[in-house]
Amino acid sequence: MRQLLKLIMLLLLVLPAQLAFAQAESAPAIDHFFGVMNGYLASVLFYDVMPGEPVVPFIVAWLVVGGVYLTCRFGFINVRMMGHALAVLRGKYQSTADKGEVSPFQALSAALSATVGLGNIAGVAIAVSIGGPGATFWMIVAGFFGMSAKFTEVTLAQMYREFRSDGRVMGGAMQYLSKGFAEKGMANTGRALAVLFAVLCICASFGGGNAFQVSQALGAVQNELPFFTTYPWVFGVFMAGAVGLVIIGGIKRIAHVAEAIVPVMVFIYLSACIWIILTYAAAVPAAINMIVTEAFAPIAVAGGLVGVIVQGFKRAAFSSEAGIGSAAIAHSAASVRYPVRQGLVALYEPFIDTIIICTMTALVIILTGVYNAPEHHALVEASKGAALTAVAFGSVISWFPIVLSIAVVLFAYSTMISWSYYGERCWTYVFGERFSMVYRIIFLMFIVLASLVSADNILDFSDLLLLAMAFPNLLALYLLQGKVATALKAYIAKLRSGELDREVKDHQV
Repeated sequence: MRQLLKLIMLLLLVLPAQLAFAQAESAPAIDHFFGVMNGYLASVLFYDVMPGEPVVPFIVAWLVVGGVYLTCRFGFINVRMMGHALAVLRGKYQSTADKGEVSPFQALSAALSATVGLGNIAGVAIAVSIGGPGATFWMIVAGFFGMSAKFTEVTLAQMYREFRSDGRVMGGAMQYLSKGFAEKGMANTGRALAVLFAVLCICASFGGGNAFQVSQALGAVQNELPFFTTYPWVFGVFMAGAVGLVIIGGIKRIAHVAEAIVPVMVFIYLSACIWIILTYAAAVPAAINMIVTEAFAPIAVAGGLVGVIVQGFKRAAFSSEAGIGSAAIAHSAASVRYPVRQGLVALYEPFIDTIIICTMTALVIILTGVYNAPEHHALVEASKGAALTAVAFGSVISWFPIVLSIAVVLFAYSTMISWSYYGERCWTYVFGERFSMVYRIIFLMFIVLASLVSADNILDFSDLLLLAMAFPNLLALYLLQGKVATALKAYIAKLRSGELDREVKDHQV
């Protein structure tokens, strides 16, 4: 802790002067680097798996097929078990037999803090601007099928987690990739895929879980405080200090901060969305019709039907991270007796994040018309999604952009602290516990660096890294889904027989 506090003081006292001097020189080079990396990654992830027209990128097909298959495999669990999952969240099945670092609700809050935020506020605005209103429909579809993928990966994370000597939990895709594949006689393949996932997650934590958050939050704040337009690095240093003070406490402190921030900010944000939707109540039916119609007959969207599907699934993946495997790291620390139980809790993540919040944001963007207004074309071109959303809210609630700017910063902050945990656990998996401080230092440096890099390249880089994580993760979900199905069948049988209720009475907290 003392070392990290010294680092924060260094950032606050020394780095600003260095950045102010180097900003003009370094920014183009940094931006160019991200652009080059985007080209390499895109050539692999967006390889056309269907020759001719339409173009079907590999990674989008991978996510679509995975989500649909798992939903059918588990009998639409994303519908039939929502009621029981809510009971678990309310603490009905909490008992002394539970093992973990945080409660099921805290784990969900930590995972939601990494997903509810700029993916909803900024990402949705970008998706609607590029893919048109029809992208909203495919975001909802992706969120629905993503619920089953989230259930599967979280259940596996609980099954294969391990408790380290210091009491901390090591869980996530890297665990069920290495151990699960070993059970199938493919130990070397599993270890290689686990390391690949961990490396991708580390890089994604620096991109989507860090740099993208800072860049979008900075764009929203600059509209209200021009000071940060002249001195953007000040914002980066401030955020680095604030994040550093939390991540020293690990998942327990992150979970406590998340459960305090996320519910309040979601309530404020959704209240404003509802107000705007009610203001445009007469236009809502036409907006919904536009969303459905343009989902299958998009207007002036690159790639046509597949183009709008790609935008919807990309933004849904970046928003809810279903099928990506990142949130499984947070859920693996939850105190539950049965792995399936936390998997059911995780069903609410894509539901809240994508189906509810993303849909509300999209309606605001469409109803206010900012997504295709010529005067806001510059914001669309620069991928300033958070700023575009602020304009949409400001067109109805004149003072709300100030509140939204605060919300954007808090959402970005909560996302960064959760993603720092994801990246740190993966870093620890690869390099060992004693090098975790190195990761935290690099993570804080990236926060400051993000104030110097253009949003469009960060957005693309973040998308690609996050989407790449789906490749090894879904391989594990396919291979190990039989084990999840067996555990689910046994759990439902105990639930129906009343055994789970009797267990709670025997092990009351």
